[in-house]
Amino acid sequence: MVIKVFFPSCCPEAESGLLLGRWIPEQNAAVVLAIIHYPFIPGQVKQYLEQIKNETTVNVSVLGSWSSHSSRTKDNIDQFLQDLSSIFPHDFWFQLTQEKESRSVFKCHVVQQCDSKNDKENVILIHYDQRKVMLSKLHDVDSKSIGCNHNTGEEGEAITSDFAAIFDIVAKCELLFMIDKYDETPIKFTHWQSEGRETSIIVELAKQASVPVCMVLLFLVTFVLNICKSRVLNVWPLHILWSRLTTCVQLAHRLDHLQTIASSTKAQSHTEFMRKANLFVSFLIDVGLGMLLISWLYQQNRIGQLADALIPAADHIAKELEILLEWLMGAPAGLKMNKALDEVLGHFFLYHIHLWISYIHLMSPFIEMILWYVGLSACLGLTVALSIGSDIIALLTFHIYCFYVYGARIYCLKIYGLSSLWRLFRGKKWNVLRQRVDSCSYDLDQLFIGTLLFTVLLFLLPTTALYYLVFTLLRLVVVVIQGFIHLLVDLINSLPLYALGLRLCRPYVLAAGVKFDVFQKVAGKPLHLLMQINPLTYGMIIKRYRLPTYSSYPKDSWAALCKKLFIGRLIYPWKRRNEKQD
Repeated sequence: MVIKVFFPSCCPEAESGLLLGRWIPEQNAAVVLAIIHYPFIPGQVKQYLEQIKNETTVNVSVLGSWSSHSSRTKDNIDQFLQDLSSIFPHDFWFQLTQEKESRSVFKCHVVQQCDSKNDKENVILIHYDQRKVMLSKLHDVDSKSIGCNHNTGEEGEAITSDFAAIFDIVAKCELLFMIDKYDETPIKFTHWQSEGRETSIIVELAKQASVPVCMVLLFLVTFVLNICKSRVLNVWPLHILWSRLTTCVQLAHRLDHLQTIASSTKAQSHTEFMRKANLFVSFLIDVGLGMLLISWLYQQNRIGQLADALIPAADHIAKELEILLEWLMGAPAGLKMNKALDEVLGHFFLYHIHLWISYIHLMSPFIEMILWYVGLSACLGLTVALSIGSDIIALLTFHIYCFYVYGARIYCLKIYGLSSLWRLFRGKKWNVLRQRVDSCSYDLDQLFIGTLLFTVLLFLLPTTALYYLVFTLLRLVVVVIQGFIHLLVDLINSLPLYALGLRLCRPYVLAAGVKFDVFQKVAGKPLHLLMQINPLTYGMIIKRYRLPTYSSYPKDSWAALCKKLFIGRLIYPWKRRNEKQD
């Protein structure tokens, strides 16, 4: 039987005493948590063990004795420590003795209580960093964690689930590590914080100040959410704006995030804590990027320069559209168009362009002021500023959207008309109730009228299709630009920035598994291994901790999108998947 002893890498400097830890019979493993220094009173040790068991729910016990080389030269306490096995009964009593050559080299003698048989060759001493193991969270992964011996080239496999109990034991015994040498306690320990507790004044002050700040923030966010959900905003025009404008949708999501962050309920699991931390860091970075954008916009009068360039840009776009319409009203690419329908559609769209340019010039005196106040909204975050930019693009290209809707509706009516008349020629019709094509008999007059209508629609289709194709391409350009902005907003909203920061600064916190290096291998002595933590990869962190996105864009397949474009159905970029498509 192979017995594994997990020994903290900070304990070889300890004085002689008792090994305090937890025995795991399922894995034949002993996890050493601390060393109790000599001298001590056994009764006080038992009392302290009961206190630890009650507060941590971990069955902590005395696993054996530790004999330090420096202590053994002063007082011969080896026999005293060995006799304590009768006071602290255990299935296995481990006697670790430090060698004279080096503090990091020591022998291990295992005494079984049932018989006195020694088993030196079957003991493996595994050195582990207690601080890293306590702070890390071991994740379940599909693959196995592979450990490689750099000295001998040997490979060993360690299944992550086998070490979950060890990580859990060390994490639950955090109360034990809060006792250092400066505390006035009758029992002295050696563990990773025995020289002094690791803490920060800034962190402690932030913890104290976070409670009232979160209460005030939660009250304000709840008040704003109640106003947003009130009946005042559910009237027809406000409800449409609140559900269609990207800015309103992003503000609603940020309010939900703030409500989650400011919640006074403590996170019950590691996943919930990581979600709150990722939301908090994402919100801070979003606001920080927004403030940088504000500082850039309001330097060197960039707002005025942007406002001055907006009107000429709108005029240029309008002029290019007029040139395009005049080209369509002629003989585009040598195609023979229906002259009457071509002129009607061309003058109709030209009239809309003139209306739009008149509207833009009417608003020109107020554009700089509007942009000045819109720029201040970046203090709410870069995502809010990007959402406002997307809505401004939608407003500035509203005439292109109108052109697309007019062309798509006319084209769609002709496509559905031709398909219905084609079924008429084949003696079939569409059954609306059963949603299927049924056979039907038509008389001569119906066939004659159907033939006339089919001919008219068929010869008018190329003219309509050309206008529909041109304005659909223009609309797709606008949708692609808005989609790129929306992807940036989703990227900021969904990236687990706190988890990525941990992976960069403290990679051991998010552990995927462990690996082992041979620390010492001497014939006749226990094998010494060094356990190291394998961190999660960046891809695994993004996949596991990515925040849910609230995409308002449809996620149709390419086939469904091409089908909609071919039959002339409108593409609404703000439609949700669970809403009915018009």
